[in-house]
Amino acid sequence: MPIAKNAHVAEFLENIADLLEIKGESVFRIRAYRDAARTIEGLQEDIEEIAERGELDGIPHVGESIAAKITEYLDTGRSTYYEDLTKQVNPGVAEMIGVPGIGPKKAKLFYDTLHIDSLAKLEQAAKDGLLSQIPTVGPKTEANILDSIERMRSRSERTPLGIALPTALPVLHMLREMKEVRNASLAGSLRRMVETIGDLDVLAASDEPEKVVDRFTSLPMVKSILAHGPTKGTIVTKEDLQVDLRVVKPEEYGAALQYFTGSKAHNIKLRGLAESMGFKVNEYGVFRVSDGVRVAGETEESVYEVLGLETIPPEMREDRGEIEASRAHRLPKLVTRKDIKGDLHVHTNWSDAADSPEDMVRAAREMGYRYVAISDHSVSMGFVHGLTPERIREQRALIDDLNRKYPDIRVLQGIEVNIRADGNLDYDDEILAAFDIVTASIHSGMRMPAERMTKRIIHAISNHHVDVLGHPIGRIIGKRDAYDVDLDAIFDAAARTKTALEINSQPERLDLRDLDARRAKEMGVMLVINSDAHGVGQLGVIEYGVATARRGWVERKNVLNALPPDKLLRWLQP
Repeated sequence: MPIAKNAHVAEFLENIADLLEIKGESVFRIRAYRDAARTIEGLQEDIEEIAERGELDGIPHVGESIAAKITEYLDTGRSTYYEDLTKQVNPGVAEMIGVPGIGPKKAKLFYDTLHIDSLAKLEQAAKDGLLSQIPTVGPKTEANILDSIERMRSRSERTPLGIALPTALPVLHMLREMKEVRNASLAGSLRRMVETIGDLDVLAASDEPEKVVDRFTSLPMVKSILAHGPTKGTIVTKEDLQVDLRVVKPEEYGAALQYFTGSKAHNIKLRGLAESMGFKVNEYGVFRVSDGVRVAGETEESVYEVLGLETIPPEMREDRGEIEASRAHRLPKLVTRKDIKGDLHVHTNWSDAADSPEDMVRAAREMGYRYVAISDHSVSMGFVHGLTPERIREQRALIDDLNRKYPDIRVLQGIEVNIRADGNLDYDDEILAAFDIVTASIHSGMRMPAERMTKRIIHAISNHHVDVLGHPIGRIIGKRDAYDVDLDAIFDAAARTKTALEINSQPERLDLRDLDARRAKEMGVMLVINSDAHGVGQLGVIEYGVATARRGWVERKNVLNALPPDKLLRWLQP
């Protein structure tokens, strides 16, 4: 999984690139920072450890100048270069970049034409209809900006799963290492693997709760202590994330874990069921109302069992029918990470990634995969060095060599082909036929009306060479909304054309969303859980995709890359 500090450094470099773009600096200079950010985000190793060895400039795309800026940022939490840049750019313009749908060029346009230099002025201008008077900005864009500002406000206090989980796991590991701790687990929305998290919740079982809280508040990642009580502690990490610990008695651990994991709606439904059966459920256990006797609570399984339920996986505890399915013994057998036999969407340094095809193949072998598809970008994606027909043939020869060198893993030549505005693809049928697997994705023109966008996607997946629709709704969580599209129509077309829909595991995407994945499954669509890795270090994000699939009630039989190699190849045959 991604490392939290790496994500922060990548964001820092992206912010520099944004400021340089506002200033109108060289496109090559801007790209240098974006390439470095992408590489660092995909590293397998903690960048702080690399910095301590003095090896930052050995990271691809990180030269001496960028390495120095990273070092200062890691050492001090600041950057004099970044601060100087912010002084050269109107702060309100820089702030506007944070609004989903507004990049550096658009922010600068609003400043130059309407002198907008704050979010408040931007919002008012949109409400007054002033933005749509700019020739390149229409009413639809203006309405989208207002929606984005409102969504920003609602999301501002939530942390993306891809940052929250790597921050919480070291805390959990250290708790489990404490001799006073009998058991420990993540809890809350983090354990349910919700795409954005409020506070990070951790639960521990111990007969010595005060000692556990004392040691928790002294962990090396603690920046400040917000609360320190006999059974509860709250810290703020050096990444400015809040972590709440609650310590319970070992005999209460299962009940507490159930109570602090389920959503509010799930727990209300569970308590209602318990009351109808003569029980009371709380964080201390399950009690018989008639005599107050505690009948369950040491384990989660016991809580569900005494209520006549199968144990419900944490990802499903949202009151979306899981309690009813559990009572009827109809819970789905959710897909697991062990079910995934390979990754069918990884990029290499042949387009916009950091590592070579052989690097990716070796890493895939280490993960136990039986196949991997090298799926670099197509030719119209020139800014990421998309593959020309000649380079496609060269890459095929390389992949043939890799298959001979590594006979224990099947290396497929894939492509992430761009879906153009009219629904046509970058290559003709003759070129597409040469690939083992074709993933079609949208990378531009995302503001189309729903009807046009739906027709565009259906036209693309109706091409009999297209096997997968990549990141089907195009969102970037907290930064870019999904495009307007009739998903039921897409699902119907995908089922008809035998096109798999991707659950893109990049934590800022998680696309398809959990509920969309469930709907696609119900409509008979095959799903594929891919990493979309742009470096060896990103292959592990597959865990997020699996979690999203589980939240969508997806089973192994619904997942294309849960098939063994021979069945996968038969499925891919035209």
